[in-house]
Amino acid sequence: MALFTNQEALDYHSQGRKGKLEVIPVKPCATQKHLSLAYTPGVAQACLAIKNDPSRVYDYTNKANLVAVVSNGTAVLGLGNIGPMAGKPVMEGKGVLFKVFADVDVYDINVNQPDPDKIIELCTMLEPTFGGINLEDIKAPECFYIEEKLIESLNIPVFHDDQHGTAIISGAALVNALELSNKKAEDIKVVVSGAGAAAIACAKFYQSLGVRNENIYMYDSRGLIYKGRDGMNPYKALFAQDKDYGTMEEVIKGADLFLGVSVKDILSQDMVKSMADQPIIFAMANPDPEITFDAARQARPDCIMGTGRSDYPNQINNVSGFPFIFRGALDVRASTINEEMKIAAAKALAKLAKEPIPQEVLDAYGMESMTYGPDYILPKPLDPRLILHVAPAVAQAAIDSGVARITLDMDAYVADLETRMRASQQRIQTAIASYDLEF
Repeated sequence: MALFTNQEALDYHSQGRKGKLEVIPVKPCATQKHLSLAYTPGVAQACLAIKNDPSRVYDYTNKANLVAVVSNGTAVLGLGNIGPMAGKPVMEGKGVLFKVFADVDVYDINVNQPDPDKIIELCTMLEPTFGGINLEDIKAPECFYIEEKLIESLNIPVFHDDQHGTAIISGAALVNALELSNKKAEDIKVVVSGAGAAAIACAKFYQSLGVRNENIYMYDSRGLIYKGRDGMNPYKALFAQDKDYGTMEEVIKGADLFLGVSVKDILSQDMVKSMADQPIIFAMANPDPEITFDAARQARPDCIMGTGRSDYPNQINNVSGFPFIFRGALDVRASTINEEMKIAAAKALAKLAKEPIPQEVLDAYGMESMTYGPDYILPKPLDPRLILHVAPAVAQAAIDSGVARITLDMDAYVADLETRMRASQQRIQTAIASYDLEF
C-alpha cells in the first residue's frame, strides 16, 4: 500500500515556503550594534583573525558545519539523466536528511556541467567555504574520476554517497549476515548484478572486509566482466575474471551472496534456489528490487535478504550512513574520509543492530518487537542512536589514522551529540510549525 499519492508528494514540495530548506540566521540583527557586528565594521575583526590564522575559519564561520551537495543531475535516483534543475528536489532532500539526522547544514549546488574537469575546478574553488563536499547523482565513470581527483587535491572530506554510502550500509549488513550464516568473508562467492558507481564501490568495500577479488563475478548489461572483453572502463576492469564463465544464471550456482544494483526481476526464483546454503541477497534496485522479498523467501526460506525498500526487512538505506559519517568527519576537522573511517562506520552499524531496540523505534515502525536475526541485520534508519554510535566511530577512526586536525574526548563527544541533537530538533520543529502545514 502506497504511503502517499503523487499529488501529496507535489504538495509536500510546494505548500508554505517553496522547496524544503531555508537559511536562518543564528545571531541577532535587531539593533544598530547587532548590525555593526554582523557586517561592517565588526566583521573585519573576524576577517583579520582568519587572515592571521586560517584555522580560525572554523571558529568564526559556519565552515565546520557546512557541506556542499554537488550534482550535475546525470544519474538521479531511478530517474536517470534528468539534468541539474530537475534533480534539485533530490539535492534539497539530501540537505533535509543531513540537517534532521545530524544537524549538518547544506547548500545544494546543482551545476549545468557535464564536463568532469570543470566540476573538479568548481569544487576546488568551493573549498574555502565548505567543511566537506558530498558528490551526488553524477553518472559513472565520471563520478569515479571526479572524486579521485578531488580527494587528491583538497584538504576537506569529499564523499560520493552513491558509491560509498551504499557500500558502507550494505557492508554492515554483510558483516552481520556472514555472522548469522556462519560464513567467512574470504570464503564466499559473490555475484554482482550491475557495474555502475554503487556496484563497483560495494565490491571494493567488500574486499576491505575480506572478500577475495577472484571470488567476485560482476555483470553489466553485456554480461560477465572478464579480461579481454570489449567495452570495459578501467573501473570495471578491476573486477574482470580471467575468462568468461557464462551467464549469471550459470555462475550464481553455489554463490553465497547476490548483490543487485541493477534492474527489477533480473534474479529469478530458480537462480535463488541454486545458491549456497543460507544465501545472502541484497537486491537494491529502486523502486523495484531484482527480486521481491516474498519471492526470494518463497524460493529459499533460509535466505537473508536486504533491499532498498522500507516495507521489507533490512532496508539498505544510505541515510543510515552519510549524515553521521560527515558529522564525525566534520567534528574532528578531518582532511578526508578514508577507508578506515568507512570501515569504522560499517562496524558501528553492524554492532548497533545487536543492541536492544528502544520502544520509540518500535513505535515509529508500528512493530511490537524486533531482535537481531535474519530479518533484522541493520538498525532502522529512524533509530536516534545511530548518530551516537556512527559519528564517534568515524571520528575516532579519523584520529587514529592521522587525518583529524583536532582530537576529542569520546565520552564527552557522545554527550555533546545528544545535547546538540535535542536542541537542533527543537529548532527545526519550531521553524516548521511556523508555516502551519497540513502534513
